[in-house]
This record gives sequence, structure tokens and C-alpha cells, in this order.
Amino acid sequence: MELIGKILPEAHIALDMAVSSKKRLFEQVGEMLETHAGLARAEVFECLFAREKLGTTGLGHGVAIPHGRTTGEGQVVAAFVRTQEPIDFDAPDNQPVSLVFVLLVPENAMGEHLEILSHLAERFSEKSVRDALMNCNDVQTVRQLLMNQN
Repeated sequence: MELIGKILPEAHIALDMAVSSKKRLFEQVGEMLETHAGLARAEVFECLFAREKLGTTGLGHGVAIPHGRTTGEGQVVAAFVRTQEPIDFDAPDNQPVSLVFVLLVPENAMGEHLEILSHLAERFSEKSVRDALMNCNDVQTVRQLLMNQN
């Protein structure tokens, strides 16, 4: 999906991030997006944490897609993290999560938001894609897998 390529530069991909909780993951992603996308780390954290309070964004099979709405009319921003160790995400299958795709969408981008979530849910439903993401050590290949160019 071309849209994934536009919102997920290689600088927004972290492989084997050492985090021990959902909270710490959101803090680290906030730092990454502050550095590489110019977003305020506190806004990223609050946006993701607030959405998670409404219900888990864990999909199952070790995957989560935390997402939220940012203020203003900025761009859609994404990040992908593979955690070093699986973390609890209150997923429906009660399995911990290692593959995390973070999506931050401005309030005015509802259509894109749903299109991206649909694409990601489809990609992550494929065991071969999840396995490849778990075993890949190259951010370019991870990006291509998420864009469906494998």
C-alpha cells in the first residue's frame, strides 16, 4: 500500500526495542516521533494512552495497532516497533505482543485512518507476514512487508 510508504519512513522503524510495558513503549515511540517527525512526545504518549483506556488495540497473535487522533491538521504519522521481549497488551487472545504498528492521525483524516487500519489488519492476519516481521533484521525489508511489496 503506497500510503504506508508515505507515512512510515525507515527512521520510524525500531527493531528489538527494549521495553517492559505498554506505557514504556508509548514513551519510547513518543521520543522517536519527536526526534524524527517533530511531534511532541507528550502529545504522542497522551494520544496513545487515552485511546488504550477505551479498549485494547491488541489484535491477537502478538500484534497491536495502537492509534489515536492528534490535534491540528498535520500529517498522518506511523511507526513500527518490534519489541525485544513480548509485552502485555490485554490482547483478546491473552498473548503478549511483539509487533506494534503505531498510527497517529489528524482529526480531519478519517478516511485515510480507516483505510490504513484495514490494510494493516489484513497484513497482520497473515501468519507468514508476522513470522517474517519477527525474523527480519533489516528495516527496508520490514517496510516492504508492511507495504505489501514482498
